Amino acid sequence: MSDEDRGRAGKPPTRKPAGRATHARRAPRHEKSVNLALQGGGAHGAFTWGVLDRLFEDDRIWIEAISGTSAGAMNAVVAAQGLYEGGAEGARRALEAFWRRVSQAAIASPIQRSIWARLTGDWSLKTSPGYVFFDLVSRVASPHDLNPLDINPLRDLVGESVDFDKVRASAGMGLYLAATNVETGRVRVFQREEITLDTVMASACLPFLFKAVAIDGCLYWDGGYMGNPPLFPFFHRSAAGDIVIVQINPIFRPGEPQRAQDIQNRVNEITFNSSLLHELRAIDFVSRLLDSGKLDDSEYRRMHIHMIQARKRMRALDASSKMNAEWPFLRHLFEIGRDAAASWLDGCYADLGRRSTVDIREMFAGVSSLPLDPG
Repeated sequence: MSDEDRGRAGKPPTRKPAGRATHARRAPRHEKSVNLALQGGGAHGAFTWGVLDRLFEDDRIWIEAISGTSAGAMNAVVAAQGLYEGGAEGARRALEAFWRRVSQAAIASPIQRSIWARLTGDWSLKTSPGYVFFDLVSRVASPHDLNPLDINPLRDLVGESVDFDKVRASAGMGLYLAATNVETGRVRVFQREEITLDTVMASACLPFLFKAVAIDGCLYWDGGYMGNPPLFPFFHRSAAGDIVIVQINPIFRPGEPQRAQDIQNRVNEITFNSSLLHELRAIDFVSRLLDSGKLDDSEYRRMHIHMIQARKRMRALDASSKMNAEWPFLRHLFEIGRDAAASWLDGCYADLGRRSTVDIREMFAGVSSLPLDPG
């Protein structure tokens, strides 16, 4: 998908969405279809795992398409393979197996919680000697200096966990992964038939840790800089008119950060949310023009926006915990995600296909109206 597609964000689909493959789960008669937009966030992606687990458990929901960035991209491809192999239950099993592998691989990592953090129940790594050392070094040396061979254990893990032939064959669900072009600064969205191990690693390539990923002669960094996650593909290539954003990075965080790490954390949150906020503003703009009759609703689509998040519980976790892949922590995040999805289904399922449950205008007016925060 070209960058110019962003400029046609209100246009309806130009082709019939791909038909559901025979391997996909059969749709119940009264189901509602949605598009899922999955944010990145390192180990916090286990929250999204919990959300997906609960949604795949509910036969009323059909997931028409998924867009993802970084950890969201990994959740997306693992879910797509699971759907291909065994429908919704296959997706749930594949996601659990993937996150177990992530945890097992992290056992050998030099970055571990300190004894004090373990004693006090602190999930962060801010007192971890290994984390502090690598954090300081990354501020003065690049991956080209520290990792000239570009060794990336996560690449090996994803490559061993995901059969990309099956991902590309999962035609029952649209799939879109975002990466940032290093040279142009534009977002690149890879569609299902283009997705490989390289595209997933490009979507998750943090430039302070890894060299840029080269694809077709272009260099890519983490998609979070320009699309976390991208929403515009849904306007053109999905029949579903509801977008459910799985929010990991807090939009609002009270108070002024004072420690250097807290300042950097907040800068990263603002940066990785900026593209999403721009797209939400564009969606609201199109909706206003449709409401006023200034746009023809046969030419432009009205999309309903929803969010699944746990603001209070996720906001309590600092940036360093995004590198904590201990199994108890991943399960903790998983349970938070399941709770958030369950609360959202209870409160918002009836609104699917009818209206948004996020008031974008109030968001930009500084009033939070994001519903059903389970705390």
